[in-house]
Amino acid sequence: MPLLLSVALAACKPTNEADAVPGAPPSEVSTVTVEPATVPRRLDLPGRLVSTRVAEVRAQVAGIIQERTFEEGSLVRRGDVLFRIDPAVYRAEVDARTAALARAEATRVQALKQSERTETLLERQAASTAQHDIAVATLRQAEADVASAKAQLARARIDLDYATVRAPIDGRIGRALVTEGALVSQSEATRLALIQQVDPIFADFNAAASDPSLLADRAAGRESAEVRLVLPDGSLHADAGRLLFTDVSVDPGTGQVSLRATFPNPRVALLPGTYVRVRVARGALPGAVIVPAQAIQRSSAGVAQAFVVGTDRTVALRPLRAGALTDAGWIVEEGLKAGETVVVEGFQKIQPGMAVNPVPWTGARTDTASKQP
Repeated sequence: MPLLLSVALAACKPTNEADAVPGAPPSEVSTVTVEPATVPRRLDLPGRLVSTRVAEVRAQVAGIIQERTFEEGSLVRRGDVLFRIDPAVYRAEVDARTAALARAEATRVQALKQSERTETLLERQAASTAQHDIAVATLRQAEADVASAKAQLARARIDLDYATVRAPIDGRIGRALVTEGALVSQSEATRLALIQQVDPIFADFNAAASDPSLLADRAAGRESAEVRLVLPDGSLHADAGRLLFTDVSVDPGTGQVSLRATFPNPRVALLPGTYVRVRVARGALPGAVIVPAQAIQRSSAGVAQAFVVGTDRTVALRPLRAGALTDAGWIVEEGLKAGETVVVEGFQKIQPGMAVNPVPWTGARTDTASKQP
């Protein structure tokens, strides 16, 4: 009976190689020694791209679309002809207003001569003052009729000009919202197309008002801080942008403040409406404790932790407070100090309290973090 109990207890022991074979060498793990470094401080904030300017091309006169002169999706310049509306009615109106102006001019000339004759007769006492007053009033009325006719002619010419629809701004034009033969209405201001200026392009994003650095920069007149754009695939936009402004009020519901940055977009690679991450440079953080990204593990509760090698070459699993992830690795805000050694590779072979054989980690490093002198 004691023999059977001994066999059962032996079967329940862990099968770890170091425990199963007495005198086996400690497991080899790759480690790094933590050293203080200076790393760039940056904020990665979610944002959305918006056009610099947006113009809805609408019909300002009614009529039938005769021609569309642009290619959908192309770049247009301010003043380029986009649509032509049947101008026959408006051209006829211009002719009618031109004739009305000529008639008013003729009436004014006749009234002017009559006024001059009445004034001469009044000097010779051959006409009464009442007759002279009537002549002067008739002349002024004729001059007013001329001014009214000129205004009506100008309005008719404007309507004729509106029959040729032109681009109000430079930008990229979308698809045509009407086709040739469509009837457009002035009363409903029919939409014909949409033009968006996308070079440069804006990125609108929000930041926590609890971070005073952005607001302090704005107060100091440093709104032109450099920012980078992280695209949905994780790559950086080729051209750096700059911070334009920080809003003057905080959203009471979210506790955030709105910001806007501008980015060059000469190749129109950035499109309005795209969700991106805006990376704002915040200077450098000296004395940061950096560990490679793979050295940080997460517990089932989501707590960051890492294996730390002690002076006796035994490992302990220590909880950490991890900060931002940089190109050089995780910034550890609490739980590690300079000079300690952490395990980077070989987790599968070790458990807390085990002795290990640490060897220097030979993984790839970046130059983002510079060691403190």
